[in-house]
Order: sequence, then structure tokens, then C-alpha cells
Amino acid sequence: MNLNQITLPVIDMEISTKFYRDLGFTQIVDTPHYSRFECPDGGSTFSLSLETGELVCGTVIYFEHEQLDELVNTLKAKGFVFDQEPTDQSYLWREAILHDPSGHKIKLYWAGENRINPPWRVEIRS
Repeated sequence: MNLNQITLPVIDMEISTKFYRDLGFTQIVDTPHYSRFECPDGGSTFSLSLETGELVCGTVIYFEHEQLDELVNTLKAKGFVFDQEPTDQSYLWREAILHDPSGHKIKLYWAGENRINPPWRVEIRS
């Protein structure tokens, strides 16, 4: 199995699509109620779906980038505001945190080999 995409609910499609384009993603579908984006590396996609009412966001979106500190500095120069600067974590990832216009937490990170093969990796199959 392979993960195809994730769809995030948003409250303002215009503001949200601009946010993700400015973050560096290519918009490949554009309708008033649905937008889809392609990641610059790896061919993954994700989409936005317009929702009405108040959103409660518990989702955390992870985007990996090898030159994390450089990316964060570039985005800050564009006006993006970060809740957390790039920080080394105890689980061996380096992460920066920001939120999209609908409140979804975004973690920009670099984990290298530790993303799939951390020192504590287990393989449990049924």
C-alpha cells in the first residue's frame, strides 16, 4: 500500500491556496471548493476542501526538507511566522513549526535516515 494524499478542511480557500503556493507547493487543481497541490520533491500530493463552520484542527502535517534552516529563513523573509524555530528533538528530528490559515499545525523537518530507521525501530507484522 502507498499513501495517495491527505485532504485538509479549510475555512477560506483563497487565503489557504495562496498560503500553500507561497510555501512552495504547485497547485494542480483549482475549484472554489477543492484545491490540490503537488510537493516539489517526491511526487506526493495533498488537497484542501472548503468547509463551513468552525474547524477544530488536531492534524499535524509534516513536510521534509534537507536544508531545513535555509528553508525556514527563506520563508521568514517572505513573511511566514513560525511558532518554533528549527530545533533538534529527542527523537532525532530537527523541526520548525508554523500554522496554516485554518489552524493546521505544520512541521517542517529533516530526519534523514532516522525518519524510517530510528535506533529504536521495531518491525511488528500480523
